[in-house]
Amino acid sequence: MSRITACIAVVLSFFALPLAAQQSLPPAPLAYEQLEDPAQEEAAQALMETLRCLKCQSQSIADSDAPMAGDMRHQVRSRIQAGEEPEAIRAWLVDRYGDYVSYAPTISETTWPLFAIPVLLLLVAGLILWRRLRKAS
Repeated sequence: MSRITACIAVVLSFFALPLAAQQSLPPAPLAYEQLEDPAQEEAAQALMETLRCLKCQSQSIADSDAPMAGDMRHQVRSRIQAGEEPEAIRAWLVDRYGDYVSYAPTISETTWPLFAIPVLLLLVAGLILWRRLRKAS
């Protein structure tokens, strides 16, 4: 019985090794360092505050300490430093991670229901209210 337990422990440890290795990587160079140019850092910070951390999901990448958020901050800062426009960086991140990464989603073929359904619900509620008030008088 103890031999089976030991075998299971060995097998499970092999699955845990990749997870431990991911946490031991050093952070990306620009994850925690600001850019030298204040205007570039301001543009990077403004963009980072509108991008969602995919691991935390309730924080922007500017506020999150997750390693993935650090990598995303590094990408934003290095691309800003290279002269890329913030909206081009946002488009690249949305293309890479999906619409969910942006706190400021755009209307597209996949997100239009998010904008249309509340309007339709308000119209239906207004129609029901109008009919009830008309019947009452």
